[in-house]
Amino acid sequence: MTLTQAAIPDVVVLEPKIFEDNRGVFFEAYNRKKFAAAGLDCEFVQDNQSVSKKNVLRGLHYQITQPQGKLVRALRGEIFDVAVDCRRSSPHFGKNVHVVLSAQNRKMIWIPAGFAHGFLVLSETAEVLYKTTDFYAPEFERTLLWNDPELSIPWPSSEPLLSAKDQQGLVLQKAETFA
Repeated sequence: MTLTQAAIPDVVVLEPKIFEDNRGVFFEAYNRKKFAAAGLDCEFVQDNQSVSKKNVLRGLHYQITQPQGKLVRALRGEIFDVAVDCRRSSPHFGKNVHVVLSAQNRKMIWIPAGFAHGFLVLSETAEVLYKTTDFYAPEFERTLLWNDPELSIPWPSSEPLLSAKDQQGLVLQKAETFA
């Protein structure tokens, strides 16, 4: 597995080694020993899976208490995946990183606790799986406004389909963030 630090070094893009032959494809999507050796020693406690239509934008979500690290990948389709640093003490506060994840490229992204996460579906449908390091706690969930000008996220769509919750997101300067 190849691990590459993103522009924000705490975020890591992972590319598994693919074994392909006439029978099909095999790859190791997660190996705790290899993750720990790479400095990503965490315990996952929950797997979440979503299926979304083209142009659906989910996010930008984070939990202010019980923050979650996330390992994200697209099982089917293609997404534009985004992580925003919400740690005020970070030199990267308010900056974002993005990567296209797809069933075809099999890339994954590690997003540590302290980041908001969201994605936009680029294909007709996409099925996304993400492992989390803490349990979902709706009372602690916060949402950043997806198109906050301060974030300068280069979303591939200017009119995505949003949930009511995501339409109500706050700009970073008014949002509750991490120390």
